[in-house]
Amino acid sequence: MGETLLSAFVASGRRPGDLVVSEKVEERAADLRARYGVQTTDPATAVQRAAVVLVVVKPQDVAAIVQDVAPHVDPAATVLSLAAGVRIAAYEDALADGVAVVRAMPNTPAVVGEGMFGVSPGRACDEERLAAVVALLETGGRVAVVPEEQQDAVTAVSGSGPAYVFYLAEAMIDAGVDAGLDRETARTLTEQTLRGAAALLADSDDEPAELRRRVTSPNGTTHAAITTFDEHGVDEGLRAGVRAAARRSAELSGS
Repeated sequence: MGETLLSAFVASGRRPGDLVVSEKVEERAADLRARYGVQTTDPATAVQRAAVVLVVVKPQDVAAIVQDVAPHVDPAATVLSLAAGVRIAAYEDALADGVAVVRAMPNTPAVVGEGMFGVSPGRACDEERLAAVVALLETGGRVAVVPEEQQDAVTAVSGSGPAYVFYLAEAMIDAGVDAGLDRETARTLTEQTLRGAAALLADSDDEPAELRRRVTSPNGTTHAAITTFDEHGVDEGLRAGVRAAARRSAELSGS
């Protein structure tokens, strides 16, 4: 996700010279310098003049990183955390007063500029600094601002959500093959159907249920499929899965 955002920042017109990256693996750091023209250095040096500090590491590495950089973060800076499950308080307790903290949950479609970010501001984050973070993340997709107590729900719906869509795509492709299509054609049909349906949903003011009803003629093929889905509890299975993801997110974050 770190390189995904870096690529998006550069593509959006931000000057590579204004971007400083800390990467502990030198071979990787050299690759980032060559590909994006950014500076690379150690964490403490990287944060010293930064207006926005992005923390894009594994959750178990956050405490050590924050302890290392805390004395060097400008009190006027904003720390943007993309570490899953790490609460805002973990940063605020370690950083100087005045440092704004924003917690964000991304998802993988940010790789193609179609990501979804759920962001939650900490107590020192005013509207101006929050707006700057939102503008930064919008280079990788869309942004929704939510209170931190809703981050587990965000994780369950959009953070894990792409996997649900891929799960559906797997089933549709396999079903197409079962019905006689070759796999390449089944995949093409599935990809474009999901792409088109998502675009239609995004462009419509109608609820998904209404869009579904328009495709579902009485006793037609779609009606047969939806009826079978209902008989197999597909709706409740999806709801249960999302609830399970939210519970697991809460467990991991200690909330």
